Amino acid sequence: MWQSPSEDLTRTGVKYFARHKGELNSCVFSPDCQILLTCSDDCRIFLWNAATGQLLAKVTGHTGPVKSCVFSPDCTLFASSSHDRTVRVWHTATTQCLRVLTGHSKSVETVCFSPDAKWLLSGGWDKTAILWDVQTGEIARIFSGHQGAIQTSMFSLNSQYVATGSWDYTVKVWSLRAQEREKTLEGHRGNVSCVCFSVSGMLASGSWDRTVRVWHPRLGTLLFLLEGHTGWVKNLAFSRDGIVLASSGDHDRVRLWDMSNGRCIKSLKVHAGLAHGCSFAPSGALLTTGPADFLLKAGNASEEQEADQAQQP
Repeated sequence: MWQSPSEDLTRTGVKYFARHKGELNSCVFSPDCQILLTCSDDCRIFLWNAATGQLLAKVTGHTGPVKSCVFSPDCTLFASSSHDRTVRVWHTATTQCLRVLTGHSKSVETVCFSPDAKWLLSGGWDKTAILWDVQTGEIARIFSGHQGAIQTSMFSLNSQYVATGSWDYTVKVWSLRAQEREKTLEGHRGNVSCVCFSVSGMLASGSWDRTVRVWHPRLGTLLFLLEGHTGWVKNLAFSRDGIVLASSGDHDRVRLWDMSNGRCIKSLKVHAGLAHGCSFAPSGALLTTGPADFLLKAGNASEEQEADQAQQP
């Protein structure tokens, strides 16, 4: 359960990890936050013990930079997408490549599992998103309509909808029911870099325009415009109960937002001012990752952490 917004947060430990031999493109926790998955321009994927920093495995197979990686909900699988125009599905325990999915004509920038683990969605520079059957590896559906590269994607928690964010400045919400048309959410003034659904069905999107927008996705209406980041928004995460939204920005603080009123309730200074991603652990603690070589954990706080006074009422 998420702690009361009145409680402070601070760093409780920093773990350092050996560097990839290339720029880090994605850094994600397993659902239980025990394993950290990273991928890089060096064409490799690393699995780490998130608590100790021990390197568990180095995974090779892609022939181009690996742009995105993600665990399945039960952590038995992970998937990766690459500049080599493929998506690969791997067995987590053995790191064996189970499937190579081909269908994109250009670099694949994003990949995500549905919460029921039946589907995998990928999107990229060919401006299309492809829905894959995880069991068979076959293409179930192709979503077309974006006018720019698809940078990010995520399923709703009921596995009925998927959101894609694009360099055309829009978010599209696609229904897995063929009879429903997609919703196009407009308002961002820069590339959409991240999207995230809450347990209650809200959809948040972050952009190069340094803002976060929170939507009612099926109605297509804007609920909150969240401003305050000084760099482009790189990652979003809702708390498990959906009450708090965390956002991390490029060379910026991690900000926590109250989803009852859209106000910034905390502004967390991270190591070296860099936060690549953020995630909420089952315990409710906020975990953030750096861009290349460290893991930052934020938990219960001391008095040292400052609130963002500029955002206070």
